[in-house]
Amino acid sequence: MSLSKGITLVENDLREASSLLRTLKPTGKAFILGVTGPPGTGKSTLVDRLIEVYRKRGLKVGVIAVDPTSPITGGALLGDRIRMAGHASDGGVYIRSMASRGWSGGLSRATSQVIQLMDAAGFDVILVETVGIGQSDIEVVSVSHAVLVVLMPGLGDDVQVSKAGLMEIGDMYVVNKADLEGSDAMVVSILGVVRGMGPRSPPVIKVSALSGEGIEKLEVAIEAVRSRFKHGDVELRLRSAKGMIIETAKSSLLERLGRLSQPNVERLALLVVSGKLTVEDAAKRLVR
Repeated sequence: MSLSKGITLVENDLREASSLLRTLKPTGKAFILGVTGPPGTGKSTLVDRLIEVYRKRGLKVGVIAVDPTSPITGGALLGDRIRMAGHASDGGVYIRSMASRGWSGGLSRATSQVIQLMDAAGFDVILVETVGIGQSDIEVVSVSHAVLVVLMPGLGDDVQVSKAGLMEIGDMYVVNKADLEGSDAMVVSILGVVRGMGPRSPPVIKVSALSGEGIEKLEVAIEAVRSRFKHGDVELRLRSAKGMIIETAKSSLLERLGRLSQPNVERLALLVVSGKLTVEDAAKRLVR
């Protein structure tokens, strides 16, 4: 079965998907880099640059680009894949746009399963680009070996930068669109935050994904983490494995919830409305 067909099975939650995933033989060699940040920071352009970097090294690159869900079709709006169209004819690159479909944290329900499929297909690097997210949407950290947080000038003042959540998950921070006014001040603000993180102190790098400025420095920072992964860093591997287990379990539970009998929901709702049952007790009976 082709990778595309396998991903379609997983995304559509067909019965065959479960059987397919159980037959996988993961290689464990794929380095998973999450690329996340607020909308409009240039994540897709940066991912496009990273594809170029790894293809020049002869590495096989998979990209999972989580797009907003179309309100008409329920599918992905495909904005990310359009911006990476230059790699369409490269057999060493596979880009898959996935609709978020209401899944929290900037990911899609099937993200962890698709990572498993890409790893089994022999990709060296998997780039997971989230839909534009806010401070609390940080699930990408759980499935990745490293997380790259993309920011840009004009997002807000120092208070905005220092908020918890998004500013706590990065293994490296990028201030993109370096040509814009305020980029240096943004770097200083972020440095002030990360220096308070103790020994972890992730790097902060100013780049222009459009022109290529700063990309070499970013490559060095990513390679420092990828080197740890290649040398068997257990902490990195456990982080991703635990996250994918949890994300897959959440997906299975929500699938089961979606299959619950509508008549049962109706009956319980009537009991709640009549005051004979609390919502809490009704929910417990529904999943019992």
